[in-house]
Amino acid sequence: MTTTPFTGGFTPVTEEVTAFDLAVTGRIPAELNGRYLRNGPNPLGLDDPAAAHLLTGDGMVHGLRLRDGRAEWYRNRWVRSAGVARRLGEEPRPGPVHAGLDLAPNTHVIGLAGRTFATQEGGALPYELGYELETIGACDFGGGLPGGYTGHAHLDPVSGELHAIANFWGWDHHQHIVIDPGGVVTQVRKIPVPDAPMVHDFALTERYVVIYDLPVTFSMAHARKGSPLPVAWNEAHGARLGLVSRDTGEVRWFEVEPCWVFHTLNAYEDGDEVVVDVVRYPKRFVDGRLGLGGAPTLDRWRVNLRTGSVTQTRLDDRAQEFPRMDERRTGLPYRYGYTAATLDVEDVFYPGDTELADMPDEAFDNTLIKHDLERGTCETRRMGRKAYVGEPLFIPAGEQEDDGYVLAYVNNPDRGAADLVILSAQDFTGDPIATVHLPVRIPLGFHGSWIAG
Repeated sequence: MTTTPFTGGFTPVTEEVTAFDLAVTGRIPAELNGRYLRNGPNPLGLDDPAAAHLLTGDGMVHGLRLRDGRAEWYRNRWVRSAGVARRLGEEPRPGPVHAGLDLAPNTHVIGLAGRTFATQEGGALPYELGYELETIGACDFGGGLPGGYTGHAHLDPVSGELHAIANFWGWDHHQHIVIDPGGVVTQVRKIPVPDAPMVHDFALTERYVVIYDLPVTFSMAHARKGSPLPVAWNEAHGARLGLVSRDTGEVRWFEVEPCWVFHTLNAYEDGDEVVVDVVRYPKRFVDGRLGLGGAPTLDRWRVNLRTGSVTQTRLDDRAQEFPRMDERRTGLPYRYGYTAATLDVEDVFYPGDTELADMPDEAFDNTLIKHDLERGTCETRRMGRKAYVGEPLFIPAGEQEDDGYVLAYVNNPDRGAADLVILSAQDFTGDPIATVHLPVRIPLGFHGSWIAG
């Protein structure tokens, strides 16, 4: 029996569902014309070795189609890697595989050049999905990707280029990959790094790609144990932040206090400084366990390009994760950010070799936070008891930075199913503009995108 963290809010659903003309409370804004897609781990069976870790479970994409004030359809579909397809009794889809690593990507789902891709870091290639979430196959963009990809690509809002930092345990470098608006890989640069550190996210500014070289590295000891994600906190590996010139590829490194960063809120240039806002953990993956290492807080690094010094400031000391913002401001000065509150509960994500305890839903808060970084203030929006909430996604409606909507999937304990809640960003604590009542439960998951049209 595989020890698994897939209990409580992460308990997998067992069926693919298609539903039409969903019930709505309130009125869906007519300008919301597109698909809200979200990816997350949903193993086909808990006896699968991949089910021993949240970050390696088979990906399932949930999609909701909005048009003309209606919720036209909801679909959930497993991403058909070859292994998932065979377990579902289907023929594997055609497509390339990098280093024999054929995963069903579970981290993000994005739109690019009129196409849809499920993505994940660590050496796996993206999988292309159809409009209705059927799996087309693995994709290396016509041979443009020499290895895997990432779960956190960032779009330059000025050039329309999609930037990524890819890593793989077998490499002595990271890759900075650029894909143009037409879906063509135009650049792959190698950035040398020792010890094969894990990379989950990075940041983008007008002149730099901001990369993190932090003390979570490949662990041969955990690989020999058969860990599905063989990484661990490495006290011998320092912590540093790198600024990679987008023009020349030259890297300048800056030491920071040891920590771990899953997610970036945003970064931008401010005179002789580069500002980087992140969700920061004191440690993570202690003894290879995802849930050990302290609570995440919203912090800011200021990198002084003249002196080489880095100052660290606490923006919000509440435990929180899944930061998002108005992505039209990616790499530019900005004011507002959105996060999901979590609770400081150690060792609930991945019990490791200890006896499995149930995943407490209380580890996942019912609260979304809107940060006003200019004023240093916050607003909180609570969803109800045991209504754990996932990543907040901002969709612009006007030119003003917070003129738009915040979308999130929310567990509805009274119905035993999920709702899509649509909030006004400018009236964040007010009643939802609309609530779409989905017919099924959506497990807690990772990241999503609004794909217009």
